[in-house]
Amino acid sequence: MSKVSILLKKWTGMSLVVRILIGLVIGAVLGLVCPGWTAIGILGQVFVSALKAIAPILVALLVTSAIAKAKGGLGARFRTVIILYMVSTLCAAVFAVLASFLFPVTITLQGTEGETAAPGGLADVFMTLLTNMVMNPVQALATANYIGILFWAIILGFALKLMASERTIHVVGDLADAVSQIVRWVIQFAPFGILGLVFSSVSESGLEIFVQYGKLILLLVGCMCCTAFIVNPFIAWLHIRENPYPLYWKCLKESGLNAFFTRSSAANIPINMDLCKRLGLDEEFYSVSIPLGSTINMNGAAVTITVLALAVAHTVGIEVSFASALFLSIVATLGACGASGVAGGSLLLVPMACSFFGIGNDIAMQAVAVGFIIGVVQDSVETALNSSSDAFFTAVAEFHDRRKKQ
Repeated sequence: MSKVSILLKKWTGMSLVVRILIGLVIGAVLGLVCPGWTAIGILGQVFVSALKAIAPILVALLVTSAIAKAKGGLGARFRTVIILYMVSTLCAAVFAVLASFLFPVTITLQGTEGETAAPGGLADVFMTLLTNMVMNPVQALATANYIGILFWAIILGFALKLMASERTIHVVGDLADAVSQIVRWVIQFAPFGILGLVFSSVSESGLEIFVQYGKLILLLVGCMCCTAFIVNPFIAWLHIRENPYPLYWKCLKESGLNAFFTRSSAANIPINMDLCKRLGLDEEFYSVSIPLGSTINMNGAAVTITVLALAVAHTVGIEVSFASALFLSIVATLGACGASGVAGGSLLLVPMACSFFGIGNDIAMQAVAVGFIIGVVQDSVETALNSSSDAFFTAVAEFHDRRKKQ
């Protein structure tokens, strides 16, 4: 085996987190030592361009597939757990809105002058929203109009659910899985893309850029921690009327800790299933609710989408009304439920949220790139929150059902 093959095998054998950290450090050093080597920045541009190309198709297929596969008539416990999943995700997004208004964060973006226009009011926002919703679906995909993509994906999903055979729906699911795999391949090049992005940022702005990233990380992690330790336990208390913290701490310790390092809700499903078994839950129930939660219970993803979208809006000078921001929470909740299971999957839905404010795809994708830079922390905390709350709300739904029967 040649030395190149050995090095390549060692490189691909490393954790993606470690490789991203290596790319970040090398990019920062090169940006300080040789800022004139502008060709290095092309790596970042290529990485962002690849994400821009695949993201609209990914969103369309994920949402269509999720709706087409959704089953009805799941019974009282399943209705309860689905409501818990959706309400907690919406509350996380609303909390992120409040935090973003109290502690507004801006990020360095290029080409923001004159490319966006602040909506004149909520009526203007809704008019733009409705216009974008009914855009030709092919044009919506070509121009990355995520509101239009989301609208037509929902319509197509319901149509498939009503009219299509199981085989057709399975084919749509396979297409969604295939595009997700393409995204995984693209993300494997994230270390090189981040090297180029960090090089460009440091060569232009110096190390001060990391202060900016630090503020964004603090806001994101702060929102996720508040969701974990305040919002979710309160929602659980409303249902079971007893102290939820012992149960939640157990879920965080046994599920959240593992998810923090794996950064994959799907990979954490066996951990959650085993935890539910040891909690004495009904296997017929949790064997469905846990996989379902790994798809639609996305508290952390809703926080990421909301915070980054509002950070972009603050950066480009759009004055977002509080009512518009709350409506953004609903958009973020729906988007989070369709987030890809790959590492950093929620970041690819940020442009959809940005389009709600008329922010172009070129600018929004720069925020996605920033998200990948801070993803070493952001995505780990996000996955820990998402996955631990799958087991937590599954247990809450069953305890709520038992309480009603007593």
